[in-house]
Amino acid sequence: MKPLMLHGHERSITQIKYNREGDLLFSSSKDHTPNVWYSLNGERLGSFDGHQGAVWAIDVNWDTTRFMSGAADQCLRIWDCATGCQIGKIENNSSVRSCNFSYSANMAVYSTDAHLGHQCEMFIIDVRNADESIEDADPILRIPITGSKVTSLLWGTLDEFIITGHENGELTQWDLRMGKILNSVNDHSKSINDMQMNKDCTMFITASKDNTAKLFDTDSLMCLKSYKTERPVNSAAISPILDHVVVGGGQDAMDVTTTSTRIGKFDSRFFHLVFEEEFGRVKGHFGPINSVAFHPDGKSYSSGGEDGYIRIHNFDTAYFEFNFDCQ
Repeated sequence: MKPLMLHGHERSITQIKYNREGDLLFSSSKDHTPNVWYSLNGERLGSFDGHQGAVWAIDVNWDTTRFMSGAADQCLRIWDCATGCQIGKIENNSSVRSCNFSYSANMAVYSTDAHLGHQCEMFIIDVRNADESIEDADPILRIPITGSKVTSLLWGTLDEFIITGHENGELTQWDLRMGKILNSVNDHSKSINDMQMNKDCTMFITASKDNTAKLFDTDSLMCLKSYKTERPVNSAAISPILDHVVVGGGQDAMDVTTTSTRIGKFDSRFFHLVFEEEFGRVKGHFGPINSVAFHPDGKSYSSGGEDGYIRIHNFDTAYFEFNFDCQ
């Protein structure tokens, strides 16, 4: 399983995301410039120039016409995928930490950090006619977050609610019509780094600094499964075709020298979705893995690391023939 190595970023990768068809892979890093690649051969298609700070979050809409990125320069920018040109930008009081298009792509949500006296806030905006005027347009909904700051978020079923993951490990469900909290659970003990839906959006997986990834029901926020590791989990993804989960993480590079050698290893780890048991590891990165994503056809997966590399792994036939023995 020789991976494709994509090296177009000068600093550590923050997020990677496939478009719906899976022919393109979008990536962001701390070097200010999100990139887009052909997932088949690893060729770089282009980059989105404009940010003045580390890009924390990216998303692409369902028909791959719009791309969105939020960064430490306090801007959310919306781009045209075909030309790479900026359609519009929204300036905020603090860094944009997470962003997401709704399933219909009529709306988008993003959250800002609590910083220098400004509290964390979540904004829902209309992006149907996004252009330069979007900066002056009022958001559809603006929700101040009084507790722990939002670190990741997802749209719920039929775009009716939003699920947010917080720095204190809390998961919260927000009703968009009322702007109020519907439900809140506290299954994680530390910050939630990443959340990703399964293919039909009935479940989602969280990755947390408390060394676990957990599977939740989208509507009820009930914790269904837990996948335990010995180091912080930065990202987790659910296979679209098999009952498999991949998690990536590792300690911060500065902590590795102070701990035992085994814990500092930076592998992608595969767990069975139902039995919660680990059945495989893939080595390769020279630092913590910050983001993992399955290809929409389930035949490959990608990981982006602190070393600035994105690795695309195509699965061997042995991976698909592997039967999990539940005895």
